[in-house]
Amino acid sequence: MTTYLFPLILIGGLTTAGVYLLLERSMIRMLLGLLLISNAINLLILRTGGSPGNPPVRGRTSGSATTTADPLAQGLILTAIVITMGVAAFVLALTYRSYRLNTIEEVSNDPEDTRVSKRSGKESIEEDEDHLDPDFSRDTDLPDELDALPGYEGSR
Repeated sequence: MTTYLFPLILIGGLTTAGVYLLLERSMIRMLLGLLLISNAINLLILRTGGSPGNPPVRGRTSGSATTTADPLAQGLILTAIVITMGVAAFVLALTYRSYRLNTIEEVSNDPEDTRVSKRSGKESIEEDEDHLDPDFSRDTDLPDELDALPGYEGSR
């Protein structure tokens, strides 16, 4: 059996580029590296499958071939392609989810935050002193979660 040098160099180049991309920190580059390594392995399986020959169907011939082709290599490659596409879809879903979680989304201005940020320091000190006053009464229009605590008298 003769081994051709070009397919082996191509397999080595794809594997090298795939490992380089796989070691990057970007998820997309890692996915591309995984795909390159997968294609290199598929080419390696195809090369080790043997020389081409007759189809593996009884009574069928192809040209002047005298041997029957091995269908196992082709079946393994088809299975590997399906698995690789599933893994690629999963990594893309992880990448999209990571992107959505790490991007800053636009948050509108809250009117209460705007009012507090415009308040002067003197006004805030006066309001803080009001909270220390025992006769200070709170707004009791809405139920307060602190009313349910033991030992808390609620608003006066």
